[in-house]
Amino acid sequence: MSERFRPVGALALLAMMAGGAPAQGEGRFFEGKTIRIIVGFSAGGGYDTYSRVIARHMGRHLPGNPTIIVENMPGAASLIAANHVYKVAKPDGLTIVNFHGNQVVGQVLGREGIEFDARKFLFIGAPMRDSAACALMKASGVTSLEQWRSAQTPVKLGGIGPGDTTHDVARVLQATLGLPIQLVRGYKGTADIRLAAEAGEVAGGCWQWESIKATWRRALEGGEISIVLQIAPKPLPDLPQVPVASSLAKTEEARQLINAGIIVPTAISRLYALPPGTPADRLQALRAAFLETLRDPEFTADATRAKLEVDPIGGEETDRLVQDLLTLDPALAVKLRGILR
Repeated sequence: MSERFRPVGALALLAMMAGGAPAQGEGRFFEGKTIRIIVGFSAGGGYDTYSRVIARHMGRHLPGNPTIIVENMPGAASLIAANHVYKVAKPDGLTIVNFHGNQVVGQVLGREGIEFDARKFLFIGAPMRDSAACALMKASGVTSLEQWRSAQTPVKLGGIGPGDTTHDVARVLQATLGLPIQLVRGYKGTADIRLAAEAGEVAGGCWQWESIKATWRRALEGGEISIVLQIAPKPLPDLPQVPVASSLAKTEEARQLINAGIIVPTAISRLYALPPGTPADRLQALRAAFLETLRDPEFTADATRAKLEVDPIGGEETDRLVQDLLTLDPALAVKLRGILR
């Protein structure tokens, strides 16, 4: 029997009567309802895959066992979805947005099109602390960082748009490491970039390693792509021989730009949030259910089958990390603005 429904003694019952109304209200509210997770990217990509696995299991960790569905709202590197939920979605706990942490950096940089204040989103958490990597098709002729550096023509990388890892990583690497890059923007999601790379339209792209190895695993296992660079605080366990971007930076400013422009926002890139004004009891219920789901053996087995890694960040910690980004040093913010505009 779960702890939620275990019989309690008289004292505990009195305590529940005095302070347990919100929990009972949560149960009555969520029962028979449908929760939507609005993913800011196209179907088949890493964000979509994580959200669909979470949706299959999270309902049973909420009082009332609501149905949870996933809807895709791609566009502007998840900015359309973030703006929509912030401005339009009813703040009743039934709409969750899954958007990119780089959009928080976009607010710091004053990017056009941002119609939200990240300080007012109510964060549920993130399922994974991500790191970025660059994956290139071997057919492109670039299979190592040395080959990339010495390329006679810029290497074509697929990108979604400003505010997305596929865009911002390329721009920061171009500015800090001097890599020859031609960024081809306008793709709806990483699934589209993968298809473009396999068709020879671009050489590859740079985005979350955790997503690359989950959604592009057949090409990885078949030796069709090479991971030529990783952008992480230290070498990732499964990429021990791949060069680390920060170690290649020649100045302290370049290292700080890589950290602020790639490493920190990528760590919280898979944000799940509720619109401002969502009742506190429903926020707490969803935060608890989110973490319980990510620790659920059935979810873990499902995630393993999908090749998804899980290293969750709770809602309160996510909120702190977002606040840290929003207090970025002004001089560094100006430099990043010039790079990422």
